[in-house]
Amino acid sequence: MAAKKILMITGDFTEDYETMVPFQTLLAVGHTVDAVCPGKKAGDTVPTAIHDFEGDQTYSEKPGHRFALTADFEATDPAAYDALVIPGGRAPEYLRLDQRVLDLVKHFFEANKPVAAICHGAQILAAADVLKGRQCSAYPACAPEVKLAGGAYADIAVTEAVTDGNLVTAPAWPAHPAWLAQFMKLLDA
Repeated sequence: MAAKKILMITGDFTEDYETMVPFQTLLAVGHTVDAVCPGKKAGDTVPTAIHDFEGDQTYSEKPGHRFALTADFEATDPAAYDALVIPGGRAPEYLRLDQRVLDLVKHFFEANKPVAAICHGAQILAAADVLKGRQCSAYPACAPEVKLAGGAYADIAVTEAVTDGNLVTAPAWPAHPAWLAQFMKLLDA
């Protein structure tokens, strides 16, 4: 496996597990991961949130860890990266409003580089207009956005993931084993 340079776009209140687990896992297998957030620099932190499924109509939310960013958002050159990771949580709700975030995402699709998005990360993909004709899983509440963006919503088990070309998506953090395995397969291709 050749080491890759991976960009992770995060923000305030990304899902704790969906941020920490891929970041640490990809580092553990030898990749370089730069975590960035609009308006922040390397060494700054963002709060994360822990979303859990406790039998209510939607997930519950509890405070997570502070996640340290490893690179400056404004200095990010997407051409320097081999792949992109987009965690879920509440951050995508506002990250999708940042044109620079959308331009970064579009670069990875135009260059056919691997992209892994999970949970509400599909909101960013929809806003970047990169889902037309693609199969995409996400947290079920994001299904209408996937469909309105021209994607086919993959209604899969919360422990599963789906790959469509260079895109790997999953509904939520219980899918980490499948999601990360499929993403790493793309990284090795």
